[in-house]
Amino acid sequence: MDIALEELQEVIGFNVKSRRQDKKMSQLQLSEEIGHKSTTIVSQGEIGKKKHFNIEQLHKIAKVLNCNICDFFEIKK
Repeated sequence: MDIALEELQEVIGFNVKSRRQDKKMSQLQLSEEIGHKSTTIVSQGEIGKKKHFNIEQLHKIAKVLNCNICDFFEIKK
C-alpha cells in the first residue's frame, strides 16, 4: 500500500486520539503521563498536520494506553 507521509501522520494522530478516548483520558492526562506539562504535543500530534509524534513519544503513549505501538499505524477503511 502506498500512502503519503502526511496521510500516515494523520492516521497515527487519529489512532492515538481514538485509543486515548477509549481509555477516557484527556489530552492533559496523556500529556502528563508521557512527561509534558501542556497538551500541545498531544493535541498537535492528534491533528497530524503541522506537528507529529516521534517514535519515543509513540512508545511512551503506547505504554500509557496499554496497547501495541503498531496499533497507531493501522489504516482503517
